[in-house]
Amino acid sequence: MYLDHAATSPLRPEAKAAMDEGFALWANPSSPHGEGRKAKNALEDARARIKAACSWDGEVIFTSGASESLWLALNRAKATKRIVSAVEHDAVYRAAPDAEISSDESTFDASTLLAVQHVNSETGVINPVSAMGSAVQPTGAVLLSDCAQSAGKLALPKADMLVVSAHKLGGPIGIGALLVRDYSLLEPMGGHERGYRQGTENMPAALGFAAALEAGEWATTTKERTSFAQELGDDLLTFGDQTDYIFALSHPSISAQALLIRLDAMGIAVSAGSACSSGTLKKSRVLDAFGVSDDVAARTIRVSLGWNTTSEELDRFLEVWRSLK
Repeated sequence: MYLDHAATSPLRPEAKAAMDEGFALWANPSSPHGEGRKAKNALEDARARIKAACSWDGEVIFTSGASESLWLALNRAKATKRIVSAVEHDAVYRAAPDAEISSDESTFDASTLLAVQHVNSETGVINPVSAMGSAVQPTGAVLLSDCAQSAGKLALPKADMLVVSAHKLGGPIGIGALLVRDYSLLEPMGGHERGYRQGTENMPAALGFAAALEAGEWATTTKERTSFAQELGDDLLTFGDQTDYIFALSHPSISAQALLIRLDAMGIAVSAGSACSSGTLKKSRVLDAFGVSDDVAARTIRVSLGWNTTSEELDRFLEVWRSLK
């Protein structure tokens, strides 16, 4: 039973079929000959479909995934000051190690890039990014939102730049995109993608990304996922507006590491936070920022649902969770 979709989600059959078609167009999309033009047409079709699926009227720059998209936004934006929230993914801090952690709007100006995650990858909390954008806009600051955990699942927020990732929603690993309102927000670096990203475009993966976004349907309903959350009761950690597919779950007495081992032995895959940090024994920086005590954080795991999670699996997890002593 796979309940770690926030780390990566299984490839949708629609995405695989689209990639197979892409692999038949083997030429470099940037080559000027006929075969290259065929590949270019397929790439641009995928770009247009992704824009439509995300309801985005700006530009789309293909990348290798969310981490590269964040690096591109944080390091190529025409900004001299970078401010990030305290609960961002580790990739944000790696891309901008000198960024400030602040929420003081009085410090924002036209030279500021503000990064706020849309859906938190460890707790499922939905940040009010659109409302923040309305508040930030008069300052002239540029708003960047990491939407790796919301693209294809929720309506995306209004911001100047959005980060999306294919493998979080049933697309292929190794492709994502930076959605940017206007190229003028970034310093070009030469190469492909209108000069804003180096490296040959991964056209087959772009086709798979578009197909995964368009597939949309889940094996469970919103009602079934909401009911699952309610059945978790007081073990579910909540901090405000919450998704129905990522849950921080704290056991009354068993440590997170012991929970992972026992659940894995019973055939259930979950994690103890984001995939980038779950291999460590340190307290989650995100849970700390949300004010979770050390004791509770040490007993907290992440359960995340995806497109092929079934209601039977949710029932089975609840049965197993209640049996853990």
